[in-house]
Amino acid sequence: MGLQTPLHAWHAAHGARMVDFAGWDMPVQYTSIGEEHQAVRGATGLFDISHMGRLSFGGPDALALIQETYTNNAATLKDGQVRYGLVCNERGGILDDVLVYRWPYGYTMVVNASNRAKIVAWLAQYQGTRNVEVRDQTVETCMIAVQGPRALALCQGLVPIEIDKLGYYYAAPTTYQGKACVVSRTGYTGEDGVELMVGAAQAVELWETLLNRGAKPCGLGARDTLRLEAAMPLYGHELSEDIDPLQAGLAWAVKFDKGDFIGRAALLQRKEDRDLKPRVGLELTGKRIAREGCSVLAGGREVGKVTSGTFSPTLNKSIAMAYVEPGHSAVGAAVEVDVRGKAEAARITPLPFYKRAKN
Repeated sequence: MGLQTPLHAWHAAHGARMVDFAGWDMPVQYTSIGEEHQAVRGATGLFDISHMGRLSFGGPDALALIQETYTNNAATLKDGQVRYGLVCNERGGILDDVLVYRWPYGYTMVVNASNRAKIVAWLAQYQGTRNVEVRDQTVETCMIAVQGPRALALCQGLVPIEIDKLGYYYAAPTTYQGKACVVSRTGYTGEDGVELMVGAAQAVELWETLLNRGAKPCGLGARDTLRLEAAMPLYGHELSEDIDPLQAGLAWAVKFDKGDFIGRAALLQRKEDRDLKPRVGLELTGKRIAREGCSVLAGGREVGKVTSGTFSPTLNKSIAMAYVEPGHSAVGAAVEVDVRGKAEAARITPLPFYKRAKN
């Protein structure tokens, strides 16, 4: 039995199929992945994401520690703003992709569940004599994601602030049932939505309130197919210590002009390397699924590897992401994917595969 979120007993009592994910016992699905996927695309889905690490930074040197260990520029954040970035090693490889929140009183960093211990240790290693306190608040809090075109309307009136007035990639401290709560507007599905962070003791009450308002509970299975359609990279698949942010198509989250940070010198060198394989999208002609590890072929020769693949419920086609040699990465290029010993025709396609219509 792995770590359990504050909602674990609820998931188990309501028929969720539980699996180990990064050391946590998590729901992979309740009904079917396809049904839960379509609920998010068409209405509102509800995800328990309490397994993701929530680290708070306080003290006068908090910004300095973040700036040294984070590729984006936290110094230009406004109060309440949220920004995506990466934590890299000295070689420019990705230790994690993270969200940094700025508050009047400090910062929050949300990290992947699989990397929480690694990032806490990394921050401690570089804290040095700085006057900063990094506190891991993961276990004592709960984090719930409400995703889909009706998500904002469904959450209206839940907290004292007007959630629909919250900007995209902004967050606000507020209260839920008289206790501290943070509402943010980001997401990992390609849809609009919000995340709510409350104390662990309020988790079930908040979850059931959202269900009663019409949200459908969704597991990690649908979260994966949704993020793949939106071409959002997943650590351990598209991102790793052997991949750098530039290869991964995340150069926009690396600010070389902000000053020095861990990995900066290596990334400047890698930026000039024309042989590094970039991340691309693949669309297969048939319906067979290109799973992680499948070889991408051109002229019968391996030119890359699939990192994630699925049959897209929204697009009704087989899609995948891969890293391929630069000479075969142009949009429209014809390649093949070795799916269990059979070469399946495919082509390089633009990312993301799916983009929601803006209101």
